[in-house]
Amino acid sequence: MAPRTSNNLKEELAKKAETTAGENKLKKSMSIADLIKAMLPEIKKALPEVITPERFTRMALSALNTTPKLQECTQMSFLAALMNAAQLGLEPNTPLGQAYLIPFNNKGTMECQFQIGYKGLIDLGYRNPQMQIISAHTVYENDEFEYELGLNPKLEHRPALHDRGDIRLFYGFFKLVNGGFGFEVMSKEAVDAYAKEYSKSFDTSFSPWKTNYEAMAKKTVIKQALKYAPVKADFRRALSTDGTVKNEISEDMSEIHNEDIFDAEYTEQSA
Repeated sequence: MAPRTSNNLKEELAKKAETTAGENKLKKSMSIADLIKAMLPEIKKALPEVITPERFTRMALSALNTTPKLQECTQMSFLAALMNAAQLGLEPNTPLGQAYLIPFNNKGTMECQFQIGYKGLIDLGYRNPQMQIISAHTVYENDEFEYELGLNPKLEHRPALHDRGDIRLFYGFFKLVNGGFGFEVMSKEAVDAYAKEYSKSFDTSFSPWKTNYEAMAKKTVIKQALKYAPVKADFRRALSTDGTVKNEISEDMSEIHNEDIFDAEYTEQSA
C-alpha cells in the first residue's frame, strides 16, 4: 500500500478525533508532543519493534530541548526526520553524535533536515558482518602522510607527537574480514565544499558542522570511502536518508520522497 500524504494522514486523524469524546483534533497550533499523541496509531505502525512510542516521544522532547529552534519547523518534517532516526536505531541530537535533526530555512519555511552523524555511520557500517574495521582520521600540517592509488594502493600516516599544526586533510578507510580494503582522502577545502552543498545549515550556530566539525568531516570522508565497499541494500537505503527533508511518515522512510531544498541563505534570528 502506498504511503499516505501528510494531508491525508491529518484528515484521517482529525475525523477519528471528532468521533471520539475527549480526544483533541489535529491543529497547526498543536505542540509536537500533542501531535505525537494524536498520531500515535500511525507512529506505532512506522516504528521499529525495538523503539516504543514512549521512547519515540522522549527522543522528540529531548531533541526539542537540545535544539529549541526545532519548535519552529513544520511538524511533519520534524516527525519524519525523527522517524528516520528511529528506524535506523540512532539517537538524534545527543552527545553520542549518532544523528542530527537540523532546522533550516527552506525558501521561507522552517523545515527539519535529517543527518547521520559520524558515530551513527560507523554503527551502521559495523552491522555488516563482512566489515572488520571502519575508521577515519584527521591529518595535520606537521604529520607525515603519504598515499598512493593504482594497482597497489598505499596509505601511511604518522601523526606528529607535539605541535601538529592546522588541519590539512581527512581520510577514511575500511577493511573487510576477507582482507579487502578501500580508502578515500579529501582536503579540508573539499570537505567544506561538500558540507556547504549538502548541509543547508552549515553556517548556522546549531549545525553539527559548528559543534562537531571534525566528526562531521570524518563522516563525510567515510561515506565516500564506503562507496567502494560491498555493503548490503539496507545500508544503502540508510545512506539514502542522510541529508533529506521529508514530510510524510512510513514503515520504510527510505521510500518517502525527499523534498526539494532551495539554496536560500539562512539568517538566524535572535530569540
